[in-house]
Amino acid sequence: MSLPSPAFSELADAGSITRVQGIEVGHHTDARRPTGCSVVIARAGAVGGVDVRGAAPGTRETDLLHPTNLVEQVHAVLLAGGSAWGLDAASGAVRWLEEHDVGLDVRYARLPLVPAAVLFDLGVGDARIRPDAASGYAACAAASSAPPAEGNVGAGTGACVGKVFGMAHAMKGGIGTASVTVDGVTVGALIACNALGDVLDPDTGRLIAGARTEDGLQLRDTRRALLRGEAPRPVLAGTNTTIGVIATDARITKAQAHRLAVVSHDGLARAINPVHTMSDGDTLFTLGTGASGKTLGMMTLATMAAEATARATLRAVLCARGITTAEGLWLPAARDLEGGPSILRQAQDER
Repeated sequence: MSLPSPAFSELADAGSITRVQGIEVGHHTDARRPTGCSVVIARAGAVGGVDVRGAAPGTRETDLLHPTNLVEQVHAVLLAGGSAWGLDAASGAVRWLEEHDVGLDVRYARLPLVPAAVLFDLGVGDARIRPDAASGYAACAAASSAPPAEGNVGAGTGACVGKVFGMAHAMKGGIGTASVTVDGVTVGALIACNALGDVLDPDTGRLIAGARTEDGLQLRDTRRALLRGEAPRPVLAGTNTTIGVIATDARITKAQAHRLAVVSHDGLARAINPVHTMSDGDTLFTLGTGASGKTLGMMTLATMAAEATARATLRAVLCARGITTAEGLWLPAARDLEGGPSILRQAQDER
């Protein structure tokens, strides 16, 4: 195998969203097929925001995050596979949080507020198996402030990328995390990448994972292929999507949380091409715990948010591992391409 590319040096230590004070992360990975869910918990509550750029989103409780609406804080964000069925996992998160006395005091009970978003992974394994309420409950029970696992876990378990020319030419996606700290304030991101497009190294522009050539042994470069006139395969709307959470321990307002969600999509645009398509439901949430007790100017926070998002998106594919489903679908990972066509051909023959 060849020496690791510069992109793989990102695996050393890019930080994690749990470096943000007041944030915990838990995954639940379904052993029956590649799917799962991930939860980002702010037990003390966090100012929330959201921005949806994809044209085919699957979401829950996003309206309450609008800057002009009443609720100021939420208590967790749930990311799941399973398409719209996966939204059921948020109910399990709500139940776990209520049992642990986390939520908004509404006099008669504590009401946990858990916005959620889902990605489409039904084409990877048995589509009848999806995250449910028990999955969301288990993800919360597993949550901690330790660095979360990355790659084929949680909401990234069944994720894949580079599907413009059909699933037969796609590659394995996953979930990744990264963080940036400036002057005692941290911004971190957790991104589940199931993009229609390719994933690039945001620093160099080098293709890392995405649509493969007809022989399956090299990257096709979707952007250039489309510009050459290669016809995309018909894609069912909503069968892709990159979803994630960006958190900071800076003190921010609800309007600022919304703005950070908006600019975080710049990070997606640096790492995914094409992005925000009619077949993606790209959705990013933001959480502000205020636990550092500090504020930074929005110029710096916005730069940090986009950077953490781009790095986490890259790590989602760098940490992924290739799979072959029981149905025979082969999804190699970026690490498989590092060995060159001969190694990939060997893996293709052995599957």
